[in-house]
Amino acid sequence: MFFSVSSVLSAFQCLVFTQRIKMLDIVALTGLLLVMVAMLIRYQQHSAKIFGGAMLVTLAAGWINADELLANAANPGLATLIMLILISFALEKTGLLRKVSRFLFTDSEHASVWRTMGLSALASSVLNNTAVVAALLNAVRNNKKVAASRLLIPLSYASIMGGTLTLIGTSTNLIVNSMFTDTGHAGFQFFDFTLVGAIVLTGGLITLYIVSRFLPHHTNDTKETTEYYVEAELSEDSPLVGKHVDEAGLRHLEDLFLAEIVRQGGHEILRPVARYDVLQAGDKLLFSGDISKVKTLNQFDGLKLFADDNGLETHQLTEVIIKEESVLTGRTLKSTGFRARFDAAVVAIRRDGGKISGKLGEVTLQAGDFLLLATGPDFASRTNLSKNFYVLSGVEPENMLSGWREKLTLYGFLTMIAATVATGASLFYGVLFLLGALLFSGCLNVNEIKRRFPVEIWVIVTSALCIAEALTNTGASAAIADFARDSLAGHTPFVLLAGVFLITYLLTEVITNNAAAALMFPVAYSLSQGMGVDPFPIILGVAFAASASFITPYGYQTNLMVFNASNYRLKHFLFSGVPVAVVYILLTLLGIWLVFPLSTT
Repeated sequence: MFFSVSSVLSAFQCLVFTQRIKMLDIVALTGLLLVMVAMLIRYQQHSAKIFGGAMLVTLAAGWINADELLANAANPGLATLIMLILISFALEKTGLLRKVSRFLFTDSEHASVWRTMGLSALASSVLNNTAVVAALLNAVRNNKKVAASRLLIPLSYASIMGGTLTLIGTSTNLIVNSMFTDTGHAGFQFFDFTLVGAIVLTGGLITLYIVSRFLPHHTNDTKETTEYYVEAELSEDSPLVGKHVDEAGLRHLEDLFLAEIVRQGGHEILRPVARYDVLQAGDKLLFSGDISKVKTLNQFDGLKLFADDNGLETHQLTEVIIKEESVLTGRTLKSTGFRARFDAAVVAIRRDGGKISGKLGEVTLQAGDFLLLATGPDFASRTNLSKNFYVLSGVEPENMLSGWREKLTLYGFLTMIAATVATGASLFYGVLFLLGALLFSGCLNVNEIKRRFPVEIWVIVTSALCIAEALTNTGASAAIADFARDSLAGHTPFVLLAGVFLITYLLTEVITNNAAAALMFPVAYSLSQGMGVDPFPIILGVAFAASASFITPYGYQTNLMVFNASNYRLKHFLFSGVPVAVVYILLTLLGIWLVFPLSTT
């Protein structure tokens, strides 16, 4: 009897100890998630590193094992996502959108706004919306019929909403789908998003059209010229040395303004520049203004452009946008070996509607920066252009597709979608065979895939799957489910949908959309399990919420691109974005509720 009681006590103590360990694991994992959110808000550009670090913590803590990590890294949904991104590289090299864009603009501003919004939304339903905006951006800015300032915000917002129309419309949908299939569910079909997306898009475009009437009206011939910054250096033998700025004739240049003077290697900056400031040899003069007037500076003896130091002429200028995955991001022009890497030199930089200070060679570059390049003879043939830039005007890269290869890419993509929908086959097989066809035909090549492989997305999704697994293994998912069962008892499933949607949306406004989706999925799934609600519409809500960012220009790449390409201010995004965001939220919740009944499991 004594032995039996001792055994029971020992077993009870072991159980209590195990429960304490489990509780410590849950607390530690919760702390890890909170730290991740804080770091993602502070360091958005390092999302992959933050997720990767969290994944290593879960592995080191024993919350997941190596087999689970490897299984997540080879997740079929993730593989489908990666292959679709690789296929999108070939689609970017076709000229379809640029050809269609010539029909966007008419003498009627109303018709032009609707055409621009409609094309960007429909194109974004099957293409990367950042590539869509990049392809249409220059046509919008250069059109002579409608002020670009009335079109650029609608262009960006419509492309964001268009991405919600199909499964492949945005990488966020595919990320959520890969995590959903990992739970053992069938996942989303190609058009599962379409009905809700159509409801949201219809209301969103009507709202966009209304707010576009209140956007600033800047004529296109004077717009977009005030934010480019050009550097010129005063040589030792220049006749301008020793003269006042006004005397040298640098204060009254046509459409160019002397913004600041950098001297003594950057140790002294004169800003603003006074008319009586005396010019010194070696001064770096930073001008802002119309980039088409940059050649005016060549008329001054001893005044050399930043590009002149690289031996390149400025007769033909090419305008590009730095991509998020570019190797230039976070580095200075001086440290990148820009001339050797691209056979080009930077003439001017434009950023965020704000000023750039200091020498151009020491400016830290960011994704979304506009660069004006003086290009050499080998620029067009450089194979690394597509990874680093969206080329807006000037010299086009030689790897653009044309002829039968362009048709193969476009028709092959449409055939893949049609076959997948018609047969009900897994999207995995369709993208696998299409990717193989593009490789064998030369529309894509192995080196291009190596250079542009989406490592960051792969790391984020793999890490998110591992974190979701850790939540299950530690019992945190069960704890969340218990919380939902106890705290939300008596509430309708719609309350859960609305709560999950709003939290995800708020996260998307402060961190990247993919990171918001990856963080919220396991929480949303566990909450739905706890309430006994079918997770399908709840997870659909996560996808829609993570795809939306309208209130600031910094939350989404397309917003940043149109911000940089215009003289919009933050107030314009707030004024336009708040009503669009309200309509988007209300119509999404209503659409999901109508199309996918919130039933209990």
